[in-house]
Amino acid sequence: MWLFPAKCYRSVKSSSIMSNRTVFFVSDGTGITAETFGTAILAQFETRFRFLRLPFVDSIDMALRAVNEINQAGLIDGRRPIVFTTLVNAEVLKVITDGCQGMLLDMFGTFIMPLEAELDLKSSHHVGRFSDASKSKEYQARIEAINFSLAHDDGQSHRDLAESDVILVGVSRSGKTPTSLYLAMQYGLKASNYPLIPEDFERRQLPPALLQHPSKLFGLTIQPKRLSEIRNERRPNSKYASLENCLIEVSEAEAMMRRSGIRWLSTTTKSIEEIATIILQEIKPERLGH
Repeated sequence: MWLFPAKCYRSVKSSSIMSNRTVFFVSDGTGITAETFGTAILAQFETRFRFLRLPFVDSIDMALRAVNEINQAGLIDGRRPIVFTTLVNAEVLKVITDGCQGMLLDMFGTFIMPLEAELDLKSSHHVGRFSDASKSKEYQARIEAINFSLAHDDGQSHRDLAESDVILVGVSRSGKTPTSLYLAMQYGLKASNYPLIPEDFERRQLPPALLQHPSKLFGLTIQPKRLSEIRNERRPNSKYASLENCLIEVSEAEAMMRRSGIRWLSTTTKSIEEIATIILQEIKPERLGH
């Protein structure tokens, strides 16, 4: 049986209820759009799926191979696969439509065709629309934002701090770094982050370098028990990871945020996407207004 390279696969966890149904995301681009949309839809159902992404299906030959793999999965599972596609090439899509024995959900056909009728315009039908991404201003801005966020991770640098769109503060392991990088990659925002350390708690105020930028500050906190669990994965049985130390640090950090009058939230039960959305609603960076 022909297989796509393993690096093209991306498994996604769902609930604990077992299922043996395979879901394919087939695209002539990266497949990220199909996967993002498809997983969001399937998250509404209390069952587990096996997710496989088949990117760059941009020829008749690749489409035939994809059909073979989809149909083979159906035979193995004993149930027809679910197939989300974002194929724009009509000939390639026809191969999938005619040969696939799965439940086919053509996302572009579902949304683009009605929009063409409503807008009285033809869509560009560009494959993936990534061919000129490296030349676009938006792409370059994201790369610049990522580099900036990496350079200003964990308080590494005070240089050009005024250029930050957002400055995240909080105790170590409260989610600052992944949130900063998400804001950079997803929105092109220059996000800095600073860890609050014992010296800050002794002074009972935020790091001096941050006090000049109050409108850009946003605090992240976390439940002490969860913080202790996370830190123990990194430094087991250390004072740094002890529940007693985590209780003290979180209490001091939250008190400091209240005194400083900065906005903050608990990351304990929130995803990176939720955290970022709340931050953007509160901070409202000027860059996003352009």
